[in-house]
Amino acid sequence: MSDSIQAIRGMNDMLPDESPVWERFEAIVQDWLRRYGYRQIRMPILERTELFVRSIGEVTDIVEKEMYTFTDRLNGDSLTLRPEGTASCVRAALQHNLLYNGPQRLWYAGPMFRHERPQKGRYRQFHQVGVEALGLGGADADAELIVMGARLWRDLGLDRISLEINTLGSSEARLRYRARLVQYLERHIDALDEDARRRMHTNPLRVLDSKNPQMQALIGAAPRLLDDLDEESLQHFENVQRLVRLSGVNFTINPRLVRGLDYYNRTVFEWVTDALGAQGTVCAGGRYDGLIEQIGGKPAPAAGFAMGVERLIALMAGGAMPQPWLDVYVVWSGSQAEAHAWRVAERLRDGGLNVSMHHGGGSFKSQMKRADGSGARFAVIVGDDEAQAEEATLKPLREQREQARVRVTDLMALIKG
Repeated sequence: MSDSIQAIRGMNDMLPDESPVWERFEAIVQDWLRRYGYRQIRMPILERTELFVRSIGEVTDIVEKEMYTFTDRLNGDSLTLRPEGTASCVRAALQHNLLYNGPQRLWYAGPMFRHERPQKGRYRQFHQVGVEALGLGGADADAELIVMGARLWRDLGLDRISLEINTLGSSEARLRYRARLVQYLERHIDALDEDARRRMHTNPLRVLDSKNPQMQALIGAAPRLLDDLDEESLQHFENVQRLVRLSGVNFTINPRLVRGLDYYNRTVFEWVTDALGAQGTVCAGGRYDGLIEQIGGKPAPAAGFAMGVERLIALMAGGAMPQPWLDVYVVWSGSQAEAHAWRVAERLRDGGLNVSMHHGGGSFKSQMKRADGSGARFAVIVGDDEAQAEEATLKPLREQREQARVRVTDLMALIKG
């Protein structure tokens, strides 16, 4: 017999016991986004490779090393599984003229794909919730995105998440800074690792994002982008800070925060935690005013962020006991009991309860064993006597209460009470 087929490494199944915390997360997120006036958009998982090369940047790690790209056998097009959602969202907004009627507040959720080395909190198929404010150019839009994150952590009951912010300024400021940074790196080329040497002339700002411990002192002594900023960019950043402080959100300015995608300008930010080991970033984003034009639209400002669902789920699930998802398991035996049990189960479902009906027969003892193993809060037991009397026996499975034989009309109140 051949070996069984396994899931692709880094692309994980989500099992039924894991689903409740995901469902809770998704419900909280959808309510949170509605309160800020965001509407959902759903984009395809597969896009033309050119979209990501043009938006993310040809010399980024994502495009050079991590994208799942292949040639369409039918027409020869180069296609890519989306590694992130912003470019797809902007493409969809342009294709369907969503900005014609003014700014758009959009959100999306779903799987993204990057060919990385799998480790805890970093997978080849991972899930993100993305939030994009298209057509909004002020510091107030940037600040609101940050304040939104702070509210979500409260809604999810999460702590140990802190905020780091920075500004990348204008493209002109970055060009000035880039020249100074390259000169600095060239003077210290012997201290650079292989990755930094490769990036030094193509994408030198990404050297500042290196996690190599042996390079941290060199990075710490590098020129600061803040010193090259123009007055307008500095004022924008000051306004962002002022509004975030007014909202009571604490933050740290991290002058080495540059983000990994080429399309960012001005405000960038990351929400980080020390509770997940090396994978500390749970949400990141910023302003990307040039991306809409870069993809083919008329120039328009934009800002947004994306959060890693798996990492936030890990924070939510840490130390939490799973809650029962099933309210009732219906046990029955007898020639008249079957039809009565079916009616009872449907009546309870009509009342909004989660009910599992026993199938496959068996003794009461074996059925009760199944009921207990199901995780249900209650067993509802039906025999021929109960069927004739329009009654059922309610047995608590997770708390110390006596079982009781009651009329079917009283079952719902007892279970919900």
